[in-house]
Amino acid sequence: MTRKQTLILAGVAIVLGVLVYFQFRTWRQFDWRAFAAATRGLSHRSSVLRLLIAVALVQVICWLRAVRWKLFLQPVRKTRVRDLLPAQYIGFTGLALLGRPGELIRPYLIAKQEGLTLSSQLAVWTVERIFDIGAFAVLLCIDVFAFSDGLPHSGALRRISLALLALLFILVLGAWLVQRLGSAASDWIEKHFARVSFGVSKAVGNNLRAFGEGLHTIAGVASFFQLAGVSLVIWYGIALVYLLVLQAYPQPALHNMHLPQAVLLVASSMVGSLIQLPAVGGGTQLAVISMLSSVEWFAVPNELGVSAGILLWLVTIMGVVPAGLALARGARLSFHQLSREIQEAAPKHAVNQTGRGV
Repeated sequence: MTRKQTLILAGVAIVLGVLVYFQFRTWRQFDWRAFAAATRGLSHRSSVLRLLIAVALVQVICWLRAVRWKLFLQPVRKTRVRDLLPAQYIGFTGLALLGRPGELIRPYLIAKQEGLTLSSQLAVWTVERIFDIGAFAVLLCIDVFAFSDGLPHSGALRRISLALLALLFILVLGAWLVQRLGSAASDWIEKHFARVSFGVSKAVGNNLRAFGEGLHTIAGVASFFQLAGVSLVIWYGIALVYLLVLQAYPQPALHNMHLPQAVLLVASSMVGSLIQLPAVGGGTQLAVISMLSSVEWFAVPNELGVSAGILLWLVTIMGVVPAGLALARGARLSFHQLSREIQEAAPKHAVNQTGRGV
């Protein structure tokens, strides 16, 4: 790990520690016996069955992500879902173990495996994020507009869902502009900044051009609806995983929850994931625990909320790690080595593209 990464990680740890401190400071007392009792309630056969179904559903979601990436690659490469599946598992395992530095493992592995440029797969990854935001925005809108009577703060939730739709529009517009104007913008950068640094201007121009070309990931109208459908199923599945984990607890405060409440918890975990520590997460659990325990939201007992937040993280984030580690070991891949290769790939990729000429 470089000094810069160490400093960033230390900064995130400090911020996360402060958040945890203020969260637990607001609780007058925390009953560890109650926490243990809440967790022991998961030993019932029905609870174990729900958790096993949730873990299995996490694997299905990972497979669906491979299906979606195959659809993204249709305009440039014919491939099979089973060939893309290992990269999904290894990539999400890297994300769980390394934090944000592992985010680009998936596009890097797929680019290397399929003989494509890293820039093109980073573009696919960007479009994937747009579809994710769009699918979740649709689910959240359905949630808050169709079931607002049973949800707290329905007015604020409606404004948030509309803001998500606005963000989606901005992202789509930005992607469209890069797709349409990427080549012209690349030529302009290479022409006007060559005097400052010919190598840098050429590298930026070529990578922007490749990124724009990589945005041609939707083969047509039918492909768009396929991608949108798969994305909606993915996020509906994630909400179902949350619901199964919550209903695995015999305590009525969690067992009686329904899908609309689970969607809200998914939203809170997405916000919390912005602050993540390698291998231990942090932001996701804290956000879910805070919403569950908040009197203004669900008013779940603190001990039960902590147990549920940890279990949700274990199932949703760490649920792919065993398979990912096995696949990485079979392919003789090291996650830290992959992280270093990705850091080195960007400048090397730029040099290779420059060498080809325009």
